[in-house]
Amino acid sequence: MLAARFYAAKDIRLEDVPVPSIKESDDILVEVAYCGICGTDLHEYLMGPIVTPTDPHPLTGATLPQTLGHEFSGTVVEIGSDVRDVVPGDRVAIMPAIVCGRCYHCRRGNGHLCSSFACTGLSAETGGLANFATLKEYQVAKLPDAVSDLEGALIEPACVAAYGVDRAGVIGGDIVLVTGAGPIGVLTAMYASAIGAATVVIAEPNPNRAALVKAMDIGPVVDPTDPGFKAFMDDLTEGVGVDLAVECSGTTPGLTTAISSTRARGQVVQTGLHTAPATVDMMLLANLDISLHGSWCWYMTDWPRIIRLVASGKYPVSKAVTSTINLPDVVTKGFDVLVNPTGDQLKVLVSSK
Repeated sequence: MLAARFYAAKDIRLEDVPVPSIKESDDILVEVAYCGICGTDLHEYLMGPIVTPTDPHPLTGATLPQTLGHEFSGTVVEIGSDVRDVVPGDRVAIMPAIVCGRCYHCRRGNGHLCSSFACTGLSAETGGLANFATLKEYQVAKLPDAVSDLEGALIEPACVAAYGVDRAGVIGGDIVLVTGAGPIGVLTAMYASAIGAATVVIAEPNPNRAALVKAMDIGPVVDPTDPGFKAFMDDLTEGVGVDLAVECSGTTPGLTTAISSTRARGQVVQTGLHTAPATVDMMLLANLDISLHGSWCWYMTDWPRIIRLVASGKYPVSKAVTSTINLPDVVTKGFDVLVNPTGDQLKVLVSSK
């Protein structure tokens, strides 16, 4: 089968590798339908290895080269003898976490914080940027007819976005600010709207991305570097500030905008991953009594809930997709396009065909 294998920074190779096989009784073999290219994948491509293991991973034994791809959907092809939740032919979305189930965090229901955390597509034998992948039974969730394969590949990033918002919680009628209109920022804005925010403002300085998001009609899209930004926010919030800001750009300017736009006793969630230390105005944070939350991954149990929300039509995740490409073009039309700071793509999905 064909697989996109990461070796080092700027070194992803399309290789012909054996189809993975069922090895244990709770294994599932999936034929991949679509796989998204995540910001984490892009960080690996530009600066890696970061989370891809150069030494055998303590839980999975995986090491470079790594088949990338952790945002994907597919069809069950084969199951181990103890699998009960799915049968061949079922369409599924993938929850990529691989956890020990024994550590302090796992025993308290926080597997996403597992001390030995691994991830299909980053630190495991297989990944979604291939024709086939093997998973454990707990890693797949069935898709209803109302959710397409394309939408199924967006459940993972949709869960990332949802978890960030849920860290603070939206109360019906809240005004929410999202800084950064990348894929997670857009999905965050959609989710906040779906669960009751009155207005969701998206702050994005890149005019290409801003234009893409405006067309989605989620809420006002504004340039935080524009001199009129503060006046716009003051007018919207009567000078008080937003109830919740979710920072999705992973930058100091984005975090500064989030904190400075939030009301006293408001909430700020850091969802975007910073690749360098950020500067924070702690006096402003203290003076306004603002709560700053970290956000890592998602609850592993969120897949059925988010799938139902997508199926309802209230969480229109497919709007975030700006391009679909074929697996042989994953580097030239996927990674190279997405790392271009002036690029015009938001979310690229890769078909395994």
